[in-house]
Amino acid sequence: MKDSVIKAMKTMLLFLILLGVVSGRRIQLLKGLPATSTVEENSAAGVLVYSFNVTVSPLASGGVAILPTIVNSNPLTEAFDIESKGGLEYRVVTTGNPVLDYETMPKSFDLQIFVEDTNGRTDLNILTIQVTDKNEHPVFRGNIAIQTVTIYMLEGIPPGRIYQVDAADPENAKLKYSLLPATVPFLIRESGDIFSTKEFDYEKDPHCYFLNVTVTDPGGLNSTKTVNIYIINTNDERPYFTTKQRIYRIPEEQNPGTIVANITAKDPDDEDSPSRLFYSIQSSDRHFSINPATGVLQVTGRIDRDALPLRLHPNLSLIVRVEDSPSSGHASEMEVTIIVDDINDNPPECNPSAFRKEANENMAPGTLLVDLRNYCKDIDVDPSNNQFSFTGLSGFGSNNFSLDSTVSGRLVMTGTIDLESPANPGVEVYTLTVRVQDIAHPNYSNIIYIYIRIKPVNEFFPVFSNLSYVFSVSEITKAGSSIGRVHATDKDWPPNVITYSIVAGAGTRDYTNIFWISPTKGDVRILAGLDYETTQKHMFTVQASDQEKSTTASVTVNVLEVNDEEPVCSPNFFSLQIPVSLAVGTNINGFRIECQDRDSDPRSFRYFINEGNKNNHFIFSPSAGSNTSRLILASKFDYESGLDTNWIYSLRVHITDDNLVSARDKTTHSIKTGTVTLSIRVIPNPTTVTTTTPGFTVVTKRENLYSPSAWYVPFVITLGSLLLLGLLGYLGLLLLTRLRTRCPPAGRAPLINAPEKKKPKKEVVVTMTKLNTVFDGEAIDPVTGRMYEFNTQSGARRWKKSNEPLQPMLAVQVTSSATDNSGQGTERPEASSKKEPSEKRKELTAATKPAAKPSAWQSETPGQAGLRLQKQKEESEDRGLSSPAP
Repeated sequence: MKDSVIKAMKTMLLFLILLGVVSGRRIQLLKGLPATSTVEENSAAGVLVYSFNVTVSPLASGGVAILPTIVNSNPLTEAFDIESKGGLEYRVVTTGNPVLDYETMPKSFDLQIFVEDTNGRTDLNILTIQVTDKNEHPVFRGNIAIQTVTIYMLEGIPPGRIYQVDAADPENAKLKYSLLPATVPFLIRESGDIFSTKEFDYEKDPHCYFLNVTVTDPGGLNSTKTVNIYIINTNDERPYFTTKQRIYRIPEEQNPGTIVANITAKDPDDEDSPSRLFYSIQSSDRHFSINPATGVLQVTGRIDRDALPLRLHPNLSLIVRVEDSPSSGHASEMEVTIIVDDINDNPPECNPSAFRKEANENMAPGTLLVDLRNYCKDIDVDPSNNQFSFTGLSGFGSNNFSLDSTVSGRLVMTGTIDLESPANPGVEVYTLTVRVQDIAHPNYSNIIYIYIRIKPVNEFFPVFSNLSYVFSVSEITKAGSSIGRVHATDKDWPPNVITYSIVAGAGTRDYTNIFWISPTKGDVRILAGLDYETTQKHMFTVQASDQEKSTTASVTVNVLEVNDEEPVCSPNFFSLQIPVSLAVGTNINGFRIECQDRDSDPRSFRYFINEGNKNNHFIFSPSAGSNTSRLILASKFDYESGLDTNWIYSLRVHITDDNLVSARDKTTHSIKTGTVTLSIRVIPNPTTVTTTTPGFTVVTKRENLYSPSAWYVPFVITLGSLLLLGLLGYLGLLLLTRLRTRCPPAGRAPLINAPEKKKPKKEVVVTMTKLNTVFDGEAIDPVTGRMYEFNTQSGARRWKKSNEPLQPMLAVQVTSSATDNSGQGTERPEASSKKEPSEKRKELTAATKPAAKPSAWQSETPGQAGLRLQKQKEESEDRGLSSPAP
């Protein structure tokens, strides 16, 4: 960054200088310039290159404003700088960065020197510096240039080239090589190759040589480097063992690292110095190892005389090898035998070390429990080390047992043990210890654990705490609930596990078992609901067993009555129709309900209408105290004043069984409720008012409602449609075939002027029926709330329109006596009925009038148009009218 700033400043300064020169103010200020000077290559920093002065005019009182400066050089370099000598004298010196090199750098530099005085006058001149050549020292190249070269030579190698010295002169002059001292058995040639002049003997000649290699240029300058040459001894003699002993004896179980023997050897090649030999064991053995440098034979693995194969063959043979080189050297071998001696290093072992025996209580004294000697042994090989004895029988209750002798190891009973006896401390398992010990020193020993379990004898029967059990259970107790517990005990010690079971009873007509007993706890539970009305008492037998002996007890379960049955009434659903003028107090249609309750008295019933009795028109009598009650009209209907608006009543009747329960007990007593649903339709009375309605057309529309559950309907319709299409196609094919057989063949009939056959005229008969229907009743639709009028005889209905008089309607029946072959005739009634099979029309009777014949261009008659408009109007009204049931 700094260099780039300096270059930028110099560029700016040069620009200013050139600008000043162009402006014409340049005069001669640099005295002694331009000039040419020389400098030697490799000059250090500060070497004088050239000196010059600066002259200023008397008007420049301040002297020099800009000191002489090298503003540019060709080629560009920073190897020169200008220093002040004092006053107006200056000199050009070398900077040493970079160092001038005649061989690699330019040989001439043109420096542009600029100066400016305080009066603004400037001068710019050139100093040419020529670099002169200087003789330099030769330079070594390769490894010898950066380090001392070391060469290793084996003895016995014939004379020959051993190394190549590489050097160069900066001036490319021819160099001369020489070796010092001159007495060494080596020489160097003009090419720089070093040769040995003799075959070296390691035992006679020096082991190393230090050669000074000098290279000299024609000017007498030289450089020197050192080459070290070492003579390497070669192995040409076989080593031999100096140790004479071949058999060694050691005891077993020596620690790793224990020295067994010190094997020594000698190499004739090393007579005047310690031999450098390498020792190894050739035979495969994991017990011993040898130090490869010293020959010390030592223990490395466990040596167990009592384990195979040493138990049978205690002698170990090793092949020891000595070499004078780790590889491809001379070697000798020697066999060493090691005898392993046995020691008493194992305690007696018993397998198993813990014995578990059983003895029945009350067993006779002297009974043998276990013979320990059959399970114990000492694995030491020497008979003097494997003898042992049994001593130290101890443990709680050991006075009941004893050992025959210390040698036999037989454990026998000395007394009887009764677990149920008060004198017995309640111990079932006795833990005894016996010491098995070596007779020989150091008397190793082990502890044998003997666990003797006194096996109880089942002497007593289980006994129930009661001979019989009685439980009282509410009939509404849930299945799975516990109703009681039975308990039995056993005098045997330790107490036997008692298992409970039901062995008799516990069943009903509907269930094989309605009771269950816990096998371990004796809890009695019910598996199904109890019913007092069916069975008031259950009896069954339970058994307690200790797997060998058992006893039984009886269980009685008394079922407690609870009000858990609902009143059941007949009928529980009924539909009734009554006239609006029915007298108050009338038994509606003679209807009555009759109720039953399995767990309640017939007098316990109460009847009341819970829902749907708007304005309280209905009551039941009697309302309580009987199992039958009648439906009574309690008040008159009033539709004219608007008090009553419902024509259909859905009554929900509740029947409770709490009539005989006091008010204080009703909060705690269980009350059950039955339900009866009644649908009552009020039929309006016909009126005597005769309306002046001239007539109307009755259209009955039946709508099929599809239920999602009727999945088969679309399938049947689709299948029927496919069959119908097939039938129509087949009929059309037959018709086409018949027409072809009746038509004469082409070209067979002669061309004659026959009179044109007239088409039969179509006769249309229009039957008009006029109905003077009298609407003598009014009612409110319960769905929409709108008023409608109806005829009490035919059931015809229409919406009531207060401001619009009723218009006469015409029912038109069109019959056709002829059918147009072109298909443009009027439809026949049969075709109409086939086209709309879902619509059911009522036949109307009226006088028949002859209808006018339609012209060829007339699409429909006025009567037909009126009928069509009237049908559309009535269908729209029928869609908004909800028809009451007749």
